[in-house]
Formats: sequence, structure tokens, C-alpha cells
Amino acid sequence: MITILGTGLLGSGFARALRRRGETVRAWNRTSEKARALAEFGAAIASDPAEAVRGADRTHIVVSDDDAVDSVLAAAAPGFGSGALVVDHTTTSTAGARERTAKWRKRGVVYQHAPVFMAPQNAADSTGVMLISGDRAVVARMSPLLAPMTGKLVDLGERVDAAAAFKLLGNLFLMSMTAGFRDMLALGKAMKLSPAEIGTSFDHFNPGTAIPARFKRVTDADYGHPSWELAMARKDARLMLAETEGSGVALSMLPAFAALMDRFMAEGEQHADWTVVARDVVRPS
Repeated sequence: MITILGTGLLGSGFARALRRRGETVRAWNRTSEKARALAEFGAAIASDPAEAVRGADRTHIVVSDDDAVDSVLAAAAPGFGSGALVVDHTTTSTAGARERTAKWRKRGVVYQHAPVFMAPQNAADSTGVMLISGDRAVVARMSPLLAPMTGKLVDLGERVDAAAAFKLLGNLFLMSMTAGFRDMLALGKAMKLSPAEIGTSFDHFNPGTAIPARFKRVTDADYGHPSWELAMARKDARLMLAETEGSGVALSMLPAFAALMDRFMAEGEQHADWTVVARDVVRPS
């Protein structure tokens, strides 16, 4: 029997997928209506976390943040047997992942953090990406159990909080990309282009395949052989900002990046490659 604690969009997707594979599922959610909706798929509904985990082969937690995970674990604790397996898919802090792993090990519970890059449909279809890291014996034990729940299970090594760290890195990139899209749409609006027209730019200029090479360019820190001088990049940023002046449309990401470029230009880096703006986070302090 497998328990799901937290049956929001992702947790309910996991529960449905498990039921389709013939697993016995017990579910609990703070808002009981969300858990009860899984009854039609054959899941048993528990009234509290301790009841939900009692006798389970393993427990999956899918909630919102560190505080929610800690709260649910504390409530479930009376139902855990010795050696209980707990898999937490919540996006959490690295400190939280480390502390929970150590804390629950002392209590005889195997806690494994396994955050995901999944939309709800991925959880329901057992696709997407799941991250895992930590104690090698625990990862070896958990991996065959988790692999059927995802399209790709990525083992990030023995560092306990590596999965938490890489989930935050991935989400930061997604936020950065969305911030860039937002500024593209804002600049396009100021220049009287529709979103559909702006989107056609990717028919001709698709930077997606160049991302790994661009990241390597940044981390190589070869600022003396510029492909785009910082001064020229800053000039283009000035043109973009000027296009929005008086338009009633504000850019959100670019002003902060332009200020960063200004800082490095003030340090005499006008003719360096524009990736010099990452110098202080690439090179050792």
C-alpha cells in the first residue's frame, strides 16, 4: 500500500497513475475534498496523516514548502513504523532537505527528497523528470520504486541536498526565461507588435539549442576575446529602454540587467565580452 500526503494537482496525478498500475493507494489532504475526489479512482481516503501512513509500504509527500512538509511529517509521525520509507517531492530549501534527512533517520524513518520537474499531467502520465540524491544505499533502494513514476530519474550523487539545489536552479532558469518573455512582449507592445508577431521571431532565431554552449561561454570566463563587447550590448539595452519611454509599457528584467552592465563598465570593462557581468560569481572570491 502506498500513501500520498498532499493531493493537489501533482499529488493527485501521482495517485491516479499508481492506481492505473494496480497499486493500492491511500490518500490524505489538508483540504479533504481534494482527497475525496480520488475515491472514484479506487483510492482509500484517510482522515489524518497518521492514519494515512500506518502500515504503508512507502509514503509520498507532495505539499507546498518546508513548513508544510515539517507539519505533515509531525502529524504523520505516530503512524510511522520502524524503517518507514518517506519520499518528499516538494520543492524545498537545501537546508530543509539536509535537516529532515538527518532528523528522521534518528527517528528510524528513511526520508528521501525527490523533487520533480513535472506538470500535473506528467505526474498522471508518469513522464517528466524526478531528481534524487544522497546516501548511496538509500538511493539504490528507492530508485526502482521511483523510476516507474517518471520519464527520467536523475541521480545527482551522494550530496544529500543536491536534488533540492538542482530543483531551485532549474526553477530559477524557468523564471529567468519567463522574465525575458515578459520583457520581449512589453518591448514588442511598445513597438506596436502583437504577441503573435513577436512569437514568429523564434521561427528564424531559436536560441534554445545554443543554451549549453552559451553557459559554457559564461563559465569559461574568457572576457578578453569578445564576441559581443559589453559596451555594444549596453548600447542595445539603451535602445530597448528608449523604445518603451512614453509608451506606458515598462520593462521589468532589463533595467536591472542594464544597471549591472553599467557597474562593470564603470570598472573599465567596456571592451570585454559582455559575459564579464558574471565574473564575480564565476571566479573564486
